[in-house]
Amino acid sequence: MSALYELTIAEAARRIATRDLSPVELTQAYLDRIAAVDGVVRAYVALTADQALAAAKQAETDIRRDGPRSPLHGVPFALKDIFDTAGIPTTGHCRRCRTRIPAEDATTVRKLREAGGVLLGKLATHEFATGGPSWDLAFPPARNPWDLARFPGGSSSGSGAAVAAAMAPGAMGSDTGGSIRLPAAFCGTAGVKPSFGRVSKRGVLPLSFTLDNAGPLAWTVEDCAILLQIIAGHDPLDPGSADVPVPDYLAGLREGVKGLRIGLVRHWYEKDRPASDATIAAMDAAVEVLRGLGAEVRDIALAPLADYQGCMRITALAESFAIHGDWLRTRPEDYGEVFRYRITPGALVTGTDYIRAQRMQRLLLQQTLEAFKDVDLLLTATTYGEAPVMAPMRAEANFASPPLTNPWNVAQLPTLSLCNGFGPAGLPLSMQFAAPPFAEALLLRAGQAYEAATPWRAKRPVLPATPIEDGPADQSAPPPDPVMRATYATLAERAALELDDHHFAQLCEAMRHVEALAEVLPADLPFGAELANTVSFEGE
Repeated sequence: MSALYELTIAEAARRIATRDLSPVELTQAYLDRIAAVDGVVRAYVALTADQALAAAKQAETDIRRDGPRSPLHGVPFALKDIFDTAGIPTTGHCRRCRTRIPAEDATTVRKLREAGGVLLGKLATHEFATGGPSWDLAFPPARNPWDLARFPGGSSSGSGAAVAAAMAPGAMGSDTGGSIRLPAAFCGTAGVKPSFGRVSKRGVLPLSFTLDNAGPLAWTVEDCAILLQIIAGHDPLDPGSADVPVPDYLAGLREGVKGLRIGLVRHWYEKDRPASDATIAAMDAAVEVLRGLGAEVRDIALAPLADYQGCMRITALAESFAIHGDWLRTRPEDYGEVFRYRITPGALVTGTDYIRAQRMQRLLLQQTLEAFKDVDLLLTATTYGEAPVMAPMRAEANFASPPLTNPWNVAQLPTLSLCNGFGPAGLPLSMQFAAPPFAEALLLRAGQAYEAATPWRAKRPVLPATPIEDGPADQSAPPPDPVMRATYATLAERAALELDDHHFAQLCEAMRHVEALAEVLPADLPFGAELANTVSFEGE
């Protein structure tokens, strides 16, 4: 019999509804679990134990009187520490915001609380939801529960680690270029990046206005559906929120995939950037499972990964620096080194390149949507292999190597990442389904069918008792050559960047890759290629 902290949200909800399980008992089980194992995983940056127990007691009283008002009523959850929480610090994992206490909840947090969810605490992220890991921040980086020496994925690192280590049955994350799906992949959970606009981002610390999304991570697809049902919907106070009806995600969850047409984007992980043999084998096996369930799966070609990568990175660099630039110029010491390395080059992205990226995004979005004329869903790998060893991200990882997750942010499509096996080191592998805009129900239905037909949810990580202690590696960059130094010194001066030799060398190292990304953006776009973020209004 599973421990209480290993119950899924759906299982806990059924037992609470029948009075077989007390919300207080369940919440205490998670608090005890966190006390026992978070010392090695380090998923939590703040634990709200007293508030959680109080909320659980209130839920128990309300359920006893009126019955549960949602499947989350009386069930714990946790939040990536970029979601505003009234009266509780929201730090973005940054020294700059250690004392930042919001006056009100983010829209998603309010909805989760109104559904009766019990907040356990705030979870580690990479600084302001950008890349990591980084060892010079306000809190240590989260660890992968399957192997503490391995990367848990980011930037929703604590969310993936907490769910995998059974320290929360579900958690909220955000996704700008894969930050829900990468932790889901490396930690072996499920994770949903909704359609752009499906879930409100009001009260969520931004990284890229064009690309950010908020969504759930959980152990099962069904639990993701439960959480998405609660948080989805139009928010009139969020200008990026879509006023589109929200269907019942659980109603057709078990209808299977028989008759569905699935397009396999094989070239991304076999040709554009080859994945590990284990990843390719897992994808081939998953295709056979889906065919066995009655789906039609055929190869389909989309634009090269490099096109999506150039579009996404230039957009995110420009927008991220626009958010943080003033503080980076005046108080750079308030940020960690990895954040400065990744975001400072945004100061040198030209307005022309940003507009080209925005126009290219619209074209890539349209081209990707064309695929759905012939298929119902798209399928590809989530990562190229098992989780890598924890190390500071350098230029190759940050700018040069395109992840398999970026395309769905550029195309603004809903995407589900879920486990599809384990590699030779015993670590999870993962695949991702993508659906047309606002077709999350179809996405979840396909994921549920695959998950139910495979054994992967029965395997959980075994945690060691001793934490790994390490510190930051050398992040120095090679000195730039004289021509590069002169060029970037002039550009940095124009951008009002005051950098010491160490950080100037890092800027030069990064800019070689940023300029290569910008070269992908076409200069001869057709006249009608509007910006991806062009505002349109419905007629009277």
